[in-house]
Amino acid sequence: MLYENTIHPLTIISTLPSAGLGALLILYMFGFGLDIMGIIGIILLIGIVKKNGIMMVDFALEAERHRGLSAEESIHEACRLRFRPILMTTMCALLGGLPLMLGTGTGSELRQPLGYAMVGGLVVSQVLTLFTTPVIYIYMDRLSQLGTRLRGQQKVHVAVPAE
Repeated sequence: MLYENTIHPLTIISTLPSAGLGALLILYMFGFGLDIMGIIGIILLIGIVKKNGIMMVDFALEAERHRGLSAEESIHEACRLRFRPILMTTMCALLGGLPLMLGTGTGSELRQPLGYAMVGGLVVSQVLTLFTTPVIYIYMDRLSQLGTRLRGQQKVHVAVPAE
């Protein structure tokens, strides 16, 4: 409803697999199983990475609608101008997860999978999202335009009965 289109929420959701992949990879690499704390870390990642995708897509749509930019120009500008806020959000969460990941002491074995899932997912998603989101945004925009053209052509071919 917010974007008046189903294409752009799909673009935002497309950023989520990279976070889950990063979390699962780092948990596997360091010998942790996917327990409840790892799952909580993945849920936390979904919120952060989704917000980053929303920041880029929302900014790009505003540029397209109000300034008349093309999809390529608008997403490029969104990536350029929203990079710092996205990086700051990611670094804040990542640095918040480091004590969980590296902590020792009583109960640390319970918190470590959460920290590893957070840090691994954020690193992988930050690297991949900044490259994949613009590409998916452009392809989804082209797909939307193609659908609009096809619907327009179908309306043209409807025969009107003669009186």
